[in-house]
Amino acid sequence: MLDIVIEARKAAISESVVVKRILPFRLRRMVGPFIFMDHAGPLGSVPANPSSMDVLPHPHIGLSTVSYLFDGQVTHRDSTGAQQIIKPGEVNWMTAGSGIAHSERFEDPAALAGGLEMIQTWVALPEKDEESTPTFRNYTKSELPVFTDKGVWMRLIAGDAFGLSNGVETLSPLFYLHVVLEAGAVFRVPDGYSERAIYVVKGSVETAGHFYEPGKMLVFNKNAEPVIKARENTTLMLLGGEPLGERFIWWNFVSSRKERIEQAKEDWKQGRIQLPPADDHEFIPLPEDYSRPAGAPPRPEPLS
Repeated sequence: MLDIVIEARKAAISESVVVKRILPFRLRRMVGPFIFMDHAGPLGSVPANPSSMDVLPHPHIGLSTVSYLFDGQVTHRDSTGAQQIIKPGEVNWMTAGSGIAHSERFEDPAALAGGLEMIQTWVALPEKDEESTPTFRNYTKSELPVFTDKGVWMRLIAGDAFGLSNGVETLSPLFYLHVVLEAGAVFRVPDGYSERAIYVVKGSVETAGHFYEPGKMLVFNKNAEPVIKARENTTLMLLGGEPLGERFIWWNFVSSRKERIEQAKEDWKQGRIQLPPADDHEFIPLPEDYSRPAGAPPRPEPLS
């Protein structure tokens, strides 16, 4: 039934923000097209200097970043000229394609008074779309359908699942859900996809006689029909889809070709990836010594 259980590891993404990193994992690099997953927070308070939380402008290729907040507020800026404040329950979907730079800043301390908690995933692009023109789109809560049943609340973030769909533009078959279960509620993982997983954000669940607490990702075999029972009030993220084939990852770059990652490294060093027009006074340099953020490979490695 279970293919693997992944336990989140700690990784620093800015001066004062340490996240739980779930994907990539050395024994399981991807789940469907999802190649990266970070869980930031919950932070009950913010530093005296909120700017120490900022993630400075940095580059991406070959993927879409998907940001989803439970609490707090983040300002996104990117090299397409987009500037967007993302709030809880919304989705920021940025497709890097041939190359983009973006920043994530915490500019309103009042909006962080209740804390901060967010999930960011990366979705690899099909080969035909890896060099597409970069785009950005924010989707509001009203654009993301919600379903409720006895003891179950869920919001479809992207894709198709349980008969739900929305207007979030995706480039390959996938599903991504935010699910809240009351204690004792029973839930099933969507079928019809080759690869599926759940990540326990808070609370705990039972399946097949085993118990799983926050920070665990459960990846299920293709033909499994797992029954998930909430042991207490529980929040889950469900994700998966169809695999895209071999991928290489280095720092913030993803590609089906090693040589493309080498080109992206040189492009960033030489300033050929434009900085966000409204946030171009500083940036994260290419990690020349390969000492990049904890949890990501120090050189191109295949993701499959």
